[in-house]
Amino acid sequence: MARVTKRFNAVWLSDIHLGCKDCKAEFLLDFLDKVEADVIYLAGDIVDFWALEKRFHWPDSHNQLAYKLIDIARSGTKVIYVPGNHDEKVRKYVGMTFSDVEIHREYIHETAEGKRLVISHGDDFDGEVCLGKFHEFVGDVMYDFLLYLNRWCYRIRSKFGFGYWSLAGYIKSHVKGANEAIERFKHAAVKYAKDKGVDGIVCGHIHQPDLEEIDGTLYCNDGDWLENCTVLVENHDGSLELLYWTEQVRSLSQYANKPVLIPSQRAA
Repeated sequence: MARVTKRFNAVWLSDIHLGCKDCKAEFLLDFLDKVEADVIYLAGDIVDFWALEKRFHWPDSHNQLAYKLIDIARSGTKVIYVPGNHDEKVRKYVGMTFSDVEIHREYIHETAEGKRLVISHGDDFDGEVCLGKFHEFVGDVMYDFLLYLNRWCYRIRSKFGFGYWSLAGYIKSHVKGANEAIERFKHAAVKYAKDKGVDGIVCGHIHQPDLEEIDGTLYCNDGDWLENCTVLVENHDGSLELLYWTEQVRSLSQYANKPVLIPSQRAA
């Protein structure tokens, strides 16, 4: 099968959660086989040390993906790693480079249009989202249960020949409390970007892909690879695009959902 290749200025990935049984490593491998980029940003929770400490899970697809990212860095693509809370152990190596992967606490990216975007995982905003330790615990337990339901939904759909669909995402979108927490997170992220004096922020953490302008500031969440399988990209004209990549998508000519696009200002 011929390799389909598209080149982007930049690609943002986060919340891959290697080591977690819900990680969709095979989908991300498919994406990485079909694209190239000048720079790839790994915006946290790439490896899920929390899950690995509970139960070791590292199938061949996770191994392939880890080596794929290292090979991309060694091939000349700039790879910037901004660790999150699930891979917080990596933060002790901030300022260092391993296998040509640079590790930073946060990073500023400048688009082809000159827009400056701060890249942060997003766990620093938890204090403005959670209402306390009990609510945080309940949230973690409920999300684990959602992923359990999502896993079985995927297996059943696959058995009957249906493509991937995120049951967890559907349920979250219909829970008022979850939507309120997401809105608090978004506004905390936007405030952080404004305080930094930049044009926008790229983050992950809450597993809710989004791309919008809030009070004149870009809010970009590249989503995750547990339930949504999403990636944020910068095109050659500087426009930002959110792509959904599931098993239904095997070429760059089709997306699982309609991509969200912030048009290039120069083209306007």
